[in-house]
Amino acid sequence: MNQTLEDLKNRRSIRKYTAEPVTRAELDAVLEAGTWAPTAMNAQRALIVAVTDKAVRDQLSRMNAAVLGSDSDPFYGAPAVCVVFGDGTWANGDRDGSLIMGNLMNAAYAVGLGSCWINRADAMFATEGGMALKAKWGVPAEYTGVGCCILGHPAETPAPKPRKEGYIIRVE
Repeated sequence: MNQTLEDLKNRRSIRKYTAEPVTRAELDAVLEAGTWAPTAMNAQRALIVAVTDKAVRDQLSRMNAAVLGSDSDPFYGAPAVCVVFGDGTWANGDRDGSLIMGNLMNAAYAVGLGSCWINRADAMFATEGGMALKAKWGVPAEYTGVGCCILGHPAETPAPKPRKEGYIIRVE
């Protein structure tokens, strides 16, 4: 079967990572795939902020945990995170960002990394601290967080769960 289709079937959300850092080559491959995600009218308005700096990664984890009302690490120890932002003035900003998130996760699997979509990026970057980070990074104020794609070397690979009955409705 086609390798892409096999990868789509075998990729899993990873929630346990080794301490091994993500290499520049691995991260660059994942990021490039993100830029090739389809966007409405090919407008390419979304942005990806790639974070490998441990202090910033830990800050983002604390911000995400605060939204949850928790002090755990919602990034599961992953050493890298890609924050995807959508243009809040564009009707398709979240959709475009969601497609980018999918490409990032599928590309991560293709290069041997684990990944997981972590929610709450919208709430994280609506805070005073989140807005300050966006300004520091050059992300326009009107851009909203779509998701955090955590990346790292998997410490475990969960077994697939069966697909639900009735997932597909055919109209022929």
